Amino acid sequence: MHPWLHPTRLGITLTLCLITTIATAQLTNLNPPGDRDFILDNANMLDTTTTEEIRAAADQLLTDTAIPIIIVTIDSMAAHGGANMRIETFATILFDQWKIGHPEINNTSWNRGILLLISKQDRKARIELGADWARDYDPLCQQIMDEQIIPHFKMDNFPAGILAGVNALDNMARGIPLPEPVRPAWFLPVIIISTILFIFTIISLIRRGASGWAWVFWGVVFSILGFIILTALRSSSSSGFGGGSFGGGFSGGGGATGSW
Repeated sequence: MHPWLHPTRLGITLTLCLITTIATAQLTNLNPPGDRDFILDNANMLDTTTTEEIRAAADQLLTDTAIPIIIVTIDSMAAHGGANMRIETFATILFDQWKIGHPEINNTSWNRGILLLISKQDRKARIELGADWARDYDPLCQQIMDEQIIPHFKMDNFPAGILAGVNALDNMARGIPLPEPVRPAWFLPVIIISTILFIFTIISLIRRGASGWAWVFWGVVFSILGFIILTALRSSSSSGFGGGSFGGGFSGGGGATGSW
């Protein structure tokens, strides 16, 4: 009997083929954008201006580095065959189905495609990387997710979050430092109020001295404000090729996930 006709091995092979076929069939209704369109906005999370800005940035990056960034928004994973599926699994299947990126460029291994997937109703986002990124860039992707994308999503500003994510991924692909992290909306007012209170306290102490309980009160106020600001800072830091975006690339499992 031929080795591949052995019942056990044949059964395993058929099972794996069936799983692959089912997984692929689940996502056949998500067709990729054009080679240099870069965006599939099924969930209508982008406005026209932001779409044009993202497309221009992604086009320039692909031209300069042969690294495509593909942005996909969907209403839910369940709507596309991904019910009860983790977004990491969904993103990997989609990445491989579309073959994002190119296994090699000019005889050099270059499987460096990037997928940014947002599932609106699931409130999940995923950065999925091509295999040649390995897992070396997972921490940087997590930083992009936590500092650039999710803070905007928490404020329901999806265009700004996606644009910030794309710009940060562009920096990562070019090997330059990431943009400054997004600060909460209340961050600047707290800084301004703290400065005013500080000046007021200094003037009061100069006029009245350190007697009385006023200085104790303001000391407590500044301690509380300082704690709030420090906590916020810590939590916010806890990211010429003429071809197209799709050319046989495949996921290596690296990237980062966020939720809001």
